[in-house]
Amino acid sequence: MPYNEAFPAMEYDSIYMERCIELAINGLGKTAPNPLVGSVIVHNNLIIGEGYHHRYGDHHAEVRAISIVRNRELLKDSTLYVSLEPCCHHGKTPPCTDLILESGIPRVVIGTTDPFDEVAGKGIAKLRSNGCDVKVGVLKDKCRALNKRFFTFHEKKRPYVILKWAETADGYIDTVRTPGSVNRPTWITSEKLRMLVHKWRTEEASIMVGTQTALKDNPMLNIRDWHGPSPIRLVTDRFLKLPGTLHLMDGSQPTVIFNEVKQEREGQLHYVRISFREKLPEQIMQYLYAEGIQSLLVEGGRQLLQSFIDDGLWDEARIFTGKQFFGNGVRAPEIIPSRPVSYIPVGTESLYLIYNA
Repeated sequence: MPYNEAFPAMEYDSIYMERCIELAINGLGKTAPNPLVGSVIVHNNLIIGEGYHHRYGDHHAEVRAISIVRNRELLKDSTLYVSLEPCCHHGKTPPCTDLILESGIPRVVIGTTDPFDEVAGKGIAKLRSNGCDVKVGVLKDKCRALNKRFFTFHEKKRPYVILKWAETADGYIDTVRTPGSVNRPTWITSEKLRMLVHKWRTEEASIMVGTQTALKDNPMLNIRDWHGPSPIRLVTDRFLKLPGTLHLMDGSQPTVIFNEVKQEREGQLHYVRISFREKLPEQIMQYLYAEGIQSLLVEGGRQLLQSFIDDGLWDEARIFTGKQFFGNGVRAPEIIPSRPVSYIPVGTESLYLIYNA
């Protein structure tokens, strides 16, 4: 982009930070427990290097951006943009602050600070104390939203919770069925939307259903219509009545069974004892936080979904609405938006996004 004297410098900073965010999104579903981060290096208003964090344990965004700059002398007269505060501690990789300083980059523009205790302003302080001109807070809200899972986990000490269900035009999520019944309801949404849901699953660390959903639907809760990692499966089974013939019990992927009977591991199945006489969502949040699991997609039935809503332990709801009318059956969960609802038409169906601000 050619330099324009009439164009405010702060606008350039926003434009390059937007590019950082665009790059960072490419790592969605692959970097956890690390955050999504994008970085660009600009010399005379031209991008000479860019990169993003591809996957956990791999090079950080700043390292990738610096590594592709052909003329390293240009770094001494460049600005490095990064969506999240550079790390200053030794983890899977060396500190990014050290590389930035060694490269002689004089100016760093940061989207937002890192809430992780090992960083939390220390990276910014190190850069400044070594003579680097640091600007913080460019597109801060967008950079925080990019890492909503990471920030929720470190600030609220729990995973980011997404509720998902499909309901009919008259507000039902299911007909009245019993476990093992052959009377399965008409699909509320089209088969094409299943691909979108499976894509969502690759973006979250865990996925959950309740006992009745496990018995009635026998879901796999894996990835079949998309490519990517499958989330850890969670299910409630108070008295361990779920039969071993269910997909959830097949041991094909890590599965946590919350129950009141035992605490042990059997291959890929992890039995976790909790109290069903106390609030389940809070106990589940405590377990997931202790295990370092940063996000949860709840696809359960009405009872499980409503329990998270009633306890206020949710961050967003994704609700599909179809054209069918059931007339009666299982009512959809009741949720009160605390922010304006976003509406997205998807084919003949509708997707509503509700956030718990």
